[in-house]
Amino acid sequence: MSDLMIGFGALGMSLVLIVLRFPIGLAIGGTSLIGIYLTVGLRPMVSILKTAPFEFVASWELSAIPLFLFMGAIAYSAGMTQALFEAARIWLARLPGGLAVATNFACAGFSAASGNSLATTIAMGRIAIPEMRKYKYDISLTTGVVAASGTLGALLPPSILLVIFGIFAEQSIPKLFIAGIVPALLTAVIYAAMIVLRCTLNPALAPRPPKEDVSGDRFRVLLATWPLMMLVLAVVGSIYTGLATATEAGAIGVVASMGIAAVNRRLTWLVLRESLRQSVHATASVFFIAIGAVLMTRLMTYSGVPLFLADLMSGMALGPVGLVLMTAALYLVLGCLIDPLGMVLLTLPVLLPMFKAVGIDLIWFGILVVKFIEIGLITPPIGLNVFSVRAMVPDVAITTVFRGTLWFLVCELIVVGLLIAFPGIVTFLVR
Repeated sequence: MSDLMIGFGALGMSLVLIVLRFPIGLAIGGTSLIGIYLTVGLRPMVSILKTAPFEFVASWELSAIPLFLFMGAIAYSAGMTQALFEAARIWLARLPGGLAVATNFACAGFSAASGNSLATTIAMGRIAIPEMRKYKYDISLTTGVVAASGTLGALLPPSILLVIFGIFAEQSIPKLFIAGIVPALLTAVIYAAMIVLRCTLNPALAPRPPKEDVSGDRFRVLLATWPLMMLVLAVVGSIYTGLATATEAGAIGVVASMGIAAVNRRLTWLVLRESLRQSVHATASVFFIAIGAVLMTRLMTYSGVPLFLADLMSGMALGPVGLVLMTAALYLVLGCLIDPLGMVLLTLPVLLPMFKAVGIDLIWFGILVVKFIEIGLITPPIGLNVFSVRAMVPDVAITTVFRGTLWFLVCELIVVGLLIAFPGIVTFLVR
């Protein structure tokens, strides 16, 4: 069996095991080790297994991940999410579909503190879904907006996926963070426009709440959001001004979140313990999958799969645009089968050398990859965000939630089309 066949066989077997619900890190790492053994022998495989995981986990840049996860967990456990949604509700509830629009922008705000799509979906879903059900919102709209808006956590800084991409692609993580801001805000605005348009044409989707239920001092409730706004400013501002690296910004965020929670008298031992438990669990999951991807990268190097595919693409004369469209199709298919982190880590070892070969801007490509992953989070039959929302509303059929996300999928395709047609949307802030 040739090295090339071993490489493709390991990729295929990894995908089969993931679809069969094997742990993703074990599926990728185990097949990679077998492939490395068949390619270069037992002793090199043992040597790689001893050194590669440690070298990856010991990366300074990677320490940003547990810091951002810890920061987001404290922000949620200390109750910063509730104030953000309440302010959005008071300001936007009189719009057609106002509570759904408020949920959309509140998700965007919390994403800038959590950096994690699943955490954003769960945190905002617990608050927003009961509120929209109280006012008889269409259940597919209610669940769809929470599932779709939660995906903004994948793109807004401090995005965990962008950290992972930056490390594997050897790109500046602060630049990736900055590049993700405009596409994320553009997505949120297009989501909101779609909600308002639908609810204007069909008011039964979102009955207007009584005026007394959305009255109140608008500026008082806006002032109550200062903890989350200060936290976002501390993290994004320190990166944008060049005062801190992504890892240092993560440390700043943790200290700031603890300080803000202490000022608000929300920093208890229970909050710290629960936040630490959540962040340790999430970090372990991320690192286990990432180590599997490191081993897959080594196998791809030994087997020559990326070079073979790059030569194949060159022979097909696809060009940069054709390659991007092919990548989009690949992620849309994988998004139906694999969880987001597993998807990006399984594909990067193959795709990155091909994109480097044709000279595509990897900052722009990184944002596109995360956009494709966002789409995968709400695409049937897996749609991790969809199943997270379904768990919060067990009386609602999963097909109802997917039906609610279809409108948001259309919005995502519009955004992706704009990013491909006008790359400056991604790159102008970085410049």
